[in-house]
Amino acid sequence: MNSQQRQLMFERLRSANPHPTTELAYTTPFELLIAVILSAQATDVSVNKATRVLFPIANTPQAIFDLGVEGLEQYIRTIGLYRTKAKNVIETCRILIEQHGSTVPRTRESLQALPGVGRKTANVVLNTAFGESVMAVDTHIFRVANRTGLAPGKNVDEVERQLMKKVPAEFLHDAHHWLILHGRYTCIARKPLCWNCIIADLCDYADKTPLPAKGI
Repeated sequence: MNSQQRQLMFERLRSANPHPTTELAYTTPFELLIAVILSAQATDVSVNKATRVLFPIANTPQAIFDLGVEGLEQYIRTIGLYRTKAKNVIETCRILIEQHGSTVPRTRESLQALPGVGRKTANVVLNTAFGESVMAVDTHIFRVANRTGLAPGKNVDEVERQLMKKVPAEFLHDAHHWLILHGRYTCIARKPLCWNCIIADLCDYADKTPLPAKGI
């Protein structure tokens, strides 16, 4: 995919969805941080169902910390790996209280020092809560970047570096959300919906995918 194709790709994605955002439900940077920690290897739908009950009861570091691990587990037990996540969230809350004045830090290094927070989670918070033009590469973005030819890479770090170089600057802030949504609903893992894709003519993969025969 050349620079002109990349420009066209993001112009189309922006036209179709001018104001993209995460599908995780949140109202504060702290709620977003907790939701993203809970979303690892889980769907946004399952996380939202849990936090819809949790956050009205406890949505600050102190309030969630006061629940304790077992108390928090009662709210998130429908989410995969909930026991490990409960421990990470409680410890994260303790660190936020003791080291950050109960506020979410705004540096990647401080975020990644929190239990359960890797580079991807930190980038989601930096981008979505704090408006930074960073790229959180999840499985959807990794697939779309490689499949389309937008930013091929053998691992998520390589794809992230390529995206930061190749996504036109005017689209960089929102590119994370456009690519996730495209991977989640159109460029899906097993059978991408190339027939319903607004960037199919720009895509390396679609060029190699035979169209279904007429009448089928």
